[in-house]
Amino acid sequence: LGLTPMAAAKPLSRFWEWGKTIVCVGRNYGEHAREMGSAPPRQPLLFLKPASAYVRQGSPVLRPYYCATLHHEVELGVVVGRRARAVAPHAAMEHVGGYALCVDVTARDTQDECKEKGLPWTLAKAFDTSCPVSDFVPKERIPDPHKLKIWLKVNGELRQEGDTSSMIFSIPYLISYISEIITLEEGDLILTGTPKGVGALEVNDEIEAGIDDILSMRFTVYKHQL
Repeated sequence: LGLTPMAAAKPLSRFWEWGKTIVCVGRNYGEHAREMGSAPPRQPLLFLKPASAYVRQGSPVLRPYYCATLHHEVELGVVVGRRARAVAPHAAMEHVGGYALCVDVTARDTQDECKEKGLPWTLAKAFDTSCPVSDFVPKERIPDPHKLKIWLKVNGELRQEGDTSSMIFSIPYLISYISEIITLEEGDLILTGTPKGVGALEVNDEIEAGIDDILSMRFTVYKHQL
């Protein structure tokens, strides 16, 4: 009683169906920053993906028609459980509803062109299916999100494996920093950065990624058809 139909239809466990914003943190692992030829950032490097970037297991990852070099970046996602605006770091974890595994699929050649021209990364990062997402994991199942191993395989070959303890900026810091700039709403997602080992994806490649032995997900890469 008292719940509107809209509220009742918005379970956090299906945040990808109704969450508005995906806030991504770039270069949040030192070794990844170095493999990309960059110094570790002094403040979080932020960019956005639209909700249309979400893709679930059973649907393909589509390589954009303008992209020749597609890359994988496996990341721990933090699902916002309640609205956060200018939250202090010590209170930030109270706004976490749970977690998910994601892959920041990147049109790397396009990103390189954008960097050279001083242009935004939208074409490289925000296209449809650029954010494969796993099932939702309630925060109670992950007592410490800074003690997780995330991994990604392509065609059975391990490409990325990293520990979330290696993040430059912690999850409470990120929530606090982001919420000073962008109000985080329930159902929004924060991608917390990728460990080293990013690499190319070809059409028909099979991606498998996971968090420890908590969960895993699989996707196949297809070529976008206009």
